[in-house]
Amino acid sequence: MCQTPSLEGTDVTIRRMTFAFALLGFGFNASVSAEVRGSPDILILGDSQLSFGAGTAIVALFGAMQDDCGLGQDATVGVIGVRSSTLQSWTSTGRSAKSAICDVDPKWKVNAGVYGTLSQGENPYVQIGQGEQFQFCSPERSPLEAVFHDGYYRPDLVMMFLMGNATERWADSPEAALQDVRSFLADLPKGQPCIFMTSAPPYEEKVVRRRQKAQDNIAAAFAKVGRQCSFVPGFTPETVAENMGNAANFRRLASGKVKDPYHPTEAAARKFMALQRAALCRAVAVQLGR
Repeated sequence: MCQTPSLEGTDVTIRRMTFAFALLGFGFNASVSAEVRGSPDILILGDSQLSFGAGTAIVALFGAMQDDCGLGQDATVGVIGVRSSTLQSWTSTGRSAKSAICDVDPKWKVNAGVYGTLSQGENPYVQIGQGEQFQFCSPERSPLEAVFHDGYYRPDLVMMFLMGNATERWADSPEAALQDVRSFLADLPKGQPCIFMTSAPPYEEKVVRRRQKAQDNIAAAFAKVGRQCSFVPGFTPETVAENMGNAANFRRLASGKVKDPYHPTEAAARKFMALQRAALCRAVAVQLGR
C-alpha cells in the first residue's frame, strides 16, 4: 500500500528544489572551475628568452603602457617562459611533441621562468605541470588548450613570444609555419584577442639571417590565416642593428668573449622592448578595441 508523503517531507523537498534552481539561476555549476590564482589581464607565453631577461623587461613595458594603448590603469600582466618551447609544443597533444613544456628538466628540475602576477618570489623558476598555477599537461589537451580549459586562465589578451627553437622548421617550410598558425588558432577560445611577437635577434649574423627567413614565413602564415591576431615582428632593422654583433648585449666570459649568443641580457631585453613599444602598443590597442 502506497504511503502519502507527509506535509513536512514535501516541504523539505520543495525547499531543496528551490535552492537548487536558485544556484543554477545564479550561474553556479560544479563543472566550471575557478580562475587560477594570479591569472592576469595580459598573459604572455613563450620560450627561454623570457626566462633570461625578457620576462621582467616585458612586465616593465606593459606597466609603463598602463592607461595607454587601450590598456586600463590597473591592467595586470603575467609571463610564463618555457625553455626550448615552440608554437608546435604549445599546441600539440602528443607526449613527445609537448615534452619541452611538460617533461621535468633532468638537470635543473625546473623548466620555466614566471613573472608579473605569476611571480613566485625571489626565485622565478618553476616546473610546468607542478603547482596549482601551471597545470598545462593533461594527456587529452595541448598545453595551450589547458591554459584556457574551463576558465583556468581568462586573459583579456594572450601574447605569444617565440622564435628561436622553431627556426629550422619555419625557415625550411612555409607549409609548416602555416600548420603551426592553424593549430594555434584552433586552440584559442573563440574570439580571444591575441598577439604573436617573434623574440629578439641573437648575436651571430648567420643565425640572425636564418631567423629572419623563419620570421618571414611565420609572418606570411599569420597574414594568410591568422588575421584575428596581430603580428609584431621582433626582427626589424633597429632591433637587428642593436643586437647583432653587439657583445655588450649578451652574457660574456671574463675574457669578453660571448658565451651565450642566443639570449640577450635583461638590460638588452629592456632596450629591445623600448624599440618594440610603438608596434606593440598599436597591436594591443587593435586587439583590445575589437
